[in-house]
Amino acid sequence: MTSKQPHVTVAPGDHQGYMEYALQQARLSAPASTKFCVGAVLVDGDSGEILSTGYSLEFPGDRPGDPENTHAEHCCFIKVAEAHHVPEEKIGAVLPKNTVLYTTMEPCNERLSGNRTCVERIVALAGAIKAVYVGISEPDTFIRQNTGRKRLEDVGIVVRVVEGMEDRIVEVSTAGHKKNTRH
Repeated sequence: MTSKQPHVTVAPGDHQGYMEYALQQARLSAPASTKFCVGAVLVDGDSGEILSTGYSLEFPGDRPGDPENTHAEHCCFIKVAEAHHVPEEKIGAVLPKNTVLYTTMEPCNERLSGNRTCVERIVALAGAIKAVYVGISEPDTFIRQNTGRKRLEDVGIVVRVVEGMEDRIVEVSTAGHKKNTRH
């Protein structure tokens, strides 16, 4: 969709492959103790085309005084809006009707910053986004008991976990956090 998108080939339905690409995006996010490093990939579920990518803090935030607070999923949506010259709230009209979101961490359902949550943004696109694949659930580090998955499922969006990458995703997601020494 945007000229910035590198050509990456992943076979349609290769959930592990798309999650690997989302993990590559997460690695682009600067580590910090105050946030998670998350990556996201927006995909046409029919053709397998990568529509957009994003990572935590890739873009400036949407609130004055919060210069860099965008989450990975939001960055994907910003890129689609820019590519199609539409406001973010109108991207549902330009997304394929079987859009799939891959995100290394369960989308947020609460923001300490008070910004619009990723779950709210995804729910608003429920006509286009049919499935969300996640690598891990959100740890209780900042928000306890994220109920985002349930909210997505309640509006008919399928939520699935891509298994087998949890340790690597946790390692990347928590870069910059003090490591817990218990084993």
